[in-house]
Amino acid sequence: MNGSEARDAGQPLLLGVRHHGPGSAKAVRAALEASRPRVVLIEGPPEADPLVPLAAAEDMRPPVALLAHAVDEPGRSAFWPLAAFSPEWVALRWALEHGVPARFIDLPAAQTLAWQRDEEDGGGEDTEGGEKDGEDGGMDAGAEQDALDEDVRVDPLGVLADTAGYDDAERWWEDVVEHRGAGKGDALAPFTALEEAMTALRETYGSGGHGRDLIREAHMRLRIRDVQREFEDGVAVVCGAWHVPALRRRTGVTADRALLKGLPKVKTDVTWVPWTHRRLSRAGGYGAGIDSPGWYAHLFAAPDRPVERWLTKVAGLLRAEDRTVSPGHVIEAVRLAETLAALRGRPLPGLGEATDAVRAVMCEGSDVPLGLVHDRLVVGDVLGEVPHTVPAVPLQRDLERTQRRLRLRPEAAERELDLDLREETGAERSRLLHRLRLLGIDWGRPAAARSGTGTFRETWRLRWEPELAVRSAEAGVWGTTVLAAATAKAEADAVAARGLADVTALAEHCLLAALPDALPVVMRVLADRAALDTDVAHLAQALPALVRSLRYGDVRGTGTAALAEVAAGLAERVFVGLPPACAGLDADAAEEMRGHVDAVHGALSLLGDVPAAPDGRLRARWRAVLRTLSARDTVPGVLRGRAVRLLLDEGELAQDEAARFMGLALSPGTPPADAAAWIEGFVGGSGGGLLLVHDERLFGLVDRWLTAVPTEAFTDVLPLLRRTFSAYESGVRRTLGELVRRGPGRRDRTDTAAAGAPGFGPGVDEARADPVLPVLRLLLGPDCDEGTRGERVEVRR
Repeated sequence: MNGSEARDAGQPLLLGVRHHGPGSAKAVRAALEASRPRVVLIEGPPEADPLVPLAAAEDMRPPVALLAHAVDEPGRSAFWPLAAFSPEWVALRWALEHGVPARFIDLPAAQTLAWQRDEEDGGGEDTEGGEKDGEDGGMDAGAEQDALDEDVRVDPLGVLADTAGYDDAERWWEDVVEHRGAGKGDALAPFTALEEAMTALRETYGSGGHGRDLIREAHMRLRIRDVQREFEDGVAVVCGAWHVPALRRRTGVTADRALLKGLPKVKTDVTWVPWTHRRLSRAGGYGAGIDSPGWYAHLFAAPDRPVERWLTKVAGLLRAEDRTVSPGHVIEAVRLAETLAALRGRPLPGLGEATDAVRAVMCEGSDVPLGLVHDRLVVGDVLGEVPHTVPAVPLQRDLERTQRRLRLRPEAAERELDLDLREETGAERSRLLHRLRLLGIDWGRPAAARSGTGTFRETWRLRWEPELAVRSAEAGVWGTTVLAAATAKAEADAVAARGLADVTALAEHCLLAALPDALPVVMRVLADRAALDTDVAHLAQALPALVRSLRYGDVRGTGTAALAEVAAGLAERVFVGLPPACAGLDADAAEEMRGHVDAVHGALSLLGDVPAAPDGRLRARWRAVLRTLSARDTVPGVLRGRAVRLLLDEGELAQDEAARFMGLALSPGTPPADAAAWIEGFVGGSGGGLLLVHDERLFGLVDRWLTAVPTEAFTDVLPLLRRTFSAYESGVRRTLGELVRRGPGRRDRTDTAAAGAPGFGPGVDEARADPVLPVLRLLLGPDCDEGTRGERVEVRR
């Protein structure tokens, strides 16, 4: 029975579609114009019926999605995405434009979310709905009874494409639907043909492994019956083509109600949220999506000559990226695409032919610019909009108001945002982004390569994803505004934190996000955890975050005095516990401890600029700890070498004394592995290679030790030495190679005086160096003293 006969018999007009299919969307519009139904029923959650009028708002722009989330558990949610080329959206807009009621008839979201929760609690199969739905675009109802479940899940389009001799379901769909139009003279012909194909599939495969579809279809049949009693005739149903045979089949009301009996429910809220083309694509993680939403949007919107218009778009994009693409390229690409379509037996060029033509003609065979075309056009970053009148949690409303006030428009495409924290707008934007990160709403991520807490600037990478609407709803349990929610979340996280480093990191976040009300709670927890934690590694991990907060908190106008006492106490405990904690460590533990030593040293270097910190006492104590580590035989070589290096960098150890320590560490009685570890600790990391370049005594010690390593031990120490020296810059390695080739100590005093140190000219040209001093005074501050001539020379070097 075709569509016309079904309607004449008083049955509903069933329009089976492919979700997000532009051909189906055009066919739906033509069918509705031809049949003029009195009511339109659409596959979707019935709780969204009150939201239907919002689809006609001027500021509603697809792609959008219906978002349903559990009121008591906002993180449990489901999406029903709709693009401009989605048949459901076209049906919805047609009904609103013609004053016809539109209603949703799928399984209620309240039961969908409850069933999803029960499945997860019971360890059942993954939910197919939401982002993992098959061809249905919405979240399925949950697990079906064992008698209804089947082992193999069928892809309807894949089966039809394979039957037709196609190895690609997308290409088959383009050929039989997208390139065939809405039917010649009969607007219902495409739906009749598709229904016949799906009926044959359902007869062969049953539910096709989608057992839960049987429950959804039972609910849809009940809803259709209710609407038919109300309107009697003129009922049009837009649903996935897979469901049409089941909705056409006559079943008893009792049997349908029996399938739905006892389904769990949860209290649910539904709203409209923006969506993106990228999230419609499978590449973006949406399992029910399409491979090429940008291409499908183009096919739906193009009034004619879609291939020519598409290739013109591609040419414009490539020209914007400074590639040479002329109108002649477009003409040749169109000809090639048409030729490929003819050779492949296709009615019109599809995306495959257009892509091959672009690669050959416009990209000169390169896949690099072709990847840009795929990312920007085939998929795209189109972001929809929803009216401000849609239902939303108070926190989301506050976020939207703040975004408008700070002129931070959400965008689907990633972009960089540079902030100057000395400006009020920049500081407010920074605080907002940090607060959102604390709430798990990662709209912005710090760009580590260009920003740092030690400057007045921050660089963020912003990208708005639809899932952030769920995160906003979920964060609404913490408060009605972003500030209140972030404060409450920080306090709860402090109490629940497992490690001391987590609490100190949280304190830093509170300062970055300007949460003064949360800081006392975090500091109280921090003091309690610091007093009870006896692990030196934990204390060493916690100190840097505290010091960064002390050093840079005032840049954002937040007080940091409360942190100074905790930081000082933490440092004192590190000083006491570090020497015994370093004794008897194996190689891996020693390497990890070296990282802690470096972190503490860097933190104390920053702490020296904080007025509230007892600089002299802490720095003096730390130097004493380093001297203890450098001289204690029970400490691993990598830590002893590191301690000597840090003392040398601080000016607390003379070159002669450093050479003495190295000589002892590299003496013949020291096992080669221990000596190699000492070398790694001393010359590893930043500046280690320059020490060897500019101090030939140290270089000679290393050279003599290395040449004396026994053959049987050399293989054991080689990986460690290679790791140490491979980290140097290429220029440093080249200079060291020249020294090795020449041999240390082979220049006489005359040659040394004439040539100067490696990399420098003979002597110091004071006349040329003097103009640098005013700039150094500006950089180092007004308290910088030039000192003696020797000190000036040292600064120049």
